[in-house]
Amino acid sequence: MPRPKDPEIRTMLIARAAHMLRVREPVTLRSLVAGTGMSTMTVYTYFGGMDGLWGALRQEGFRHLADRLQRVARTDDPVRDLTAMGAAYVSTAVASPDLYRVMFDDGFKLEDPAQADETLFHLVHAIDRAKGDGRFRSEVDVLGLATQSWAIGHGLTSLIITGPLPIEAFAHAAPMLTALYVSNGDEPERCRRSVMLGWSEIDTSSVRA
Repeated sequence: MPRPKDPEIRTMLIARAAHMLRVREPVTLRSLVAGTGMSTMTVYTYFGGMDGLWGALRQEGFRHLADRLQRVARTDDPVRDLTAMGAAYVSTAVASPDLYRVMFDDGFKLEDPAQADETLFHLVHAIDRAKGDGRFRSEVDVLGLATQSWAIGHGLTSLIITGPLPIEAFAHAAPMLTALYVSNGDEPERCRRSVMLGWSEIDTSSVRA
């Protein structure tokens, strides 16, 4: 009878791989188990191989991101809160850029795609709240606006952490988001203040040159 799998070993291997990505160490079968007392077969036992490990890493990245978005403070200004979620998204990505790249590599299957979708639905819920408060027009497509908001944050983040754009390019996000939200019905000056407040929560101190 096969020995039951220890969930702590699985968690440890995922955490170890994430740390290796963060410090830019090569993640291979041998390097992953080096110094742990485990054999390379452990990776096959718990993940079915390296592809399974990368899929688990993708999942961990989305889980961490969803948790970070969940912790964004809710205020009486829904557009500020929506923008603060964008700032939290960017802050999470620049803190772990290598894990961020893995998250969006769909060559490795996610264990729970619905959990990844939940990151977008945090924006959907925030936009729905802003719409209910009259900040956006009643006919605004909530999912469409969430997708556009995500595209702005994701696009800038990807271009910055992969090198073509400097860190200063994050300053473009606030006017881009303001223009997007105003085009969907928000009052220009009020929107500008809300977006600036939310975007001010961005933390790029950990970005690497």
